[in-house]
Parts: sequence; structure tokens; C-alpha cells
Amino acid sequence: MRIGIVTIPSATHSGLSVVDHVSTLARQVEALGFQGLWVTDAFARGKPTLDPLILLGALATQTSRIELGTCVVQLPLRHPVEHAHRVQTLNALSQGRLRFGIGSGSTRHDFDAVQANYDARFKTLTAYLDVMRRVWAGEPVYGPALSAWPGTEGGPQVLLGAWRSERWINLSAKVLQGWIASGIHTAPEDLAIGLKMFRNAGGKRAVLANVLTDFRDTPPSLPISHVPKISLFCPPHEAKDRLNRLQDLGIDDVLLVVPPDDPGQLETIAGLRA
Repeated sequence: MRIGIVTIPSATHSGLSVVDHVSTLARQVEALGFQGLWVTDAFARGKPTLDPLILLGALATQTSRIELGTCVVQLPLRHPVEHAHRVQTLNALSQGRLRFGIGSGSTRHDFDAVQANYDARFKTLTAYLDVMRRVWAGEPVYGPALSAWPGTEGGPQVLLGAWRSERWINLSAKVLQGWIASGIHTAPEDLAIGLKMFRNAGGKRAVLANVLTDFRDTPPSLPISHVPKISLFCPPHEAKDRLNRLQDLGIDDVLLVVPPDDPGQLETIAGLRA
């Protein structure tokens, strides 16, 4: 099972600019041999956030080998043709290392901020995904076709972050390049059921994202409003056992959210793979 790292930059990092923070983290993630560095997508939650594609563009300049991924971009919030062009740009700048995790979105505030239809988000997700894939294939959609940047034809690998319904599992397994489950919202028993459905549908890559991690005896308050279903709030030896259980379930990649105020835990996580 591969391990990736999720970064959620905060405007409250003391002593470091956001450029210094994410650049140092990206170089460390690559040097320690992790599979990739992933970012999230939110912008109307009452605190400053960064655009995921622009952030990954900056991280692409600091790395050369690791995957750069989104877990996940809310597809219904952007115009699909313009969005496809920006994704194509990032895929070119990262030399094909982009792993484009997408989802329908789950927070009404984000939709209200851009006057998007929250109630139609699932229908919009599939419609916009179809448009973006047509753009990457060089097809005209609403007007002239966009010319693909050389080497990016067909678009990046796309993974779908979604619940374990047959509809989304089939889309992830049969059309796209993988399924992303959430450590924050998915219970282990639901994860096992979803994995079985995914494999039966022919799915190749199952990712468990946003597994909150902190090995300290007294970690600070949670960055979310509820206790996550799956986490690594525990000593390192127990974390290793939990990771082994996820591997036994059939997870291919686990994406860990490391506390931003204690990046040294990255080295401890790297040691768990031994």
C-alpha cells in the first residue's frame, strides 16, 4: 500500500510564508519517498484557503517525481471548458504527474458563493465531467475545440471521490482511473463494502483520502466538527497496525493529513513503512 500526504495550508502558520511552508513540505515529501502530495478544495468556509490547481502548480516547481493530486476538486463550481484548460495546463507543468481527484461537493456555502446549484450537484458533476473529457479529447463542445498542449492529449488520470453507491463505483471503475473514499466520513465497514463493489466492477486503484494523523499524546483540537470515522490519532506502533488493516482491506493508497504545526511527524510516518 502506497502512502501519500495531504497538505491543507493555513494562514496561521507562524514564522513561515505560505510559499516557504508548502515548498519545504513538497521537497520533504519527495525526499522521504512518499507516493505523492495532495491538496483539498474549499473556499467559502469562513477562513482563507488556496486554489488547489494554482497551489499544485507551485508544488510542481519544487518536485520532479511524486504525484500531485486533488482530493477532491468540486467539479460543479467551475465552468467545465475553462476548468479543463486549467487542468490541462497543470498536467503539462507537472509533466503528467497530476492525479485529478474530483467530486460533487458537499458544502452549500461553496455553491452559494459562486451562484451554483447545490441541489443539482450530482447531475452537474457527470455533465461537467463529460464536457471536460471531450475538451481533453480535442472535441468542440460549445464552440471551437481547444487545442491540447503537446503531451497532455486525453487529459490527466481522473479519480472520483464519492460514496459507495453502484452508480459512482461503476463510473470510478469502468470509465475513470480510480475511486477515492474519505477517511473523515467513511466507516471501516462501509469501506469494505465499497472496495468489494469496486473490485467486482473492475476497479484498479482505490484511494483512502484525508486520514487525519497525529502521534502526539495531546493533539490540538480537530480541524473538523466531528470525530473522523478513520484516523491515526494514536502512537506510531498502533498507527502501523491500523495501516496494515487498511492494506488487508484492499486499499491501494492512503493519504494522510499531517498536522501543519508539527511537520516532523513526516519522518515518523516514513518509518512506518519499514
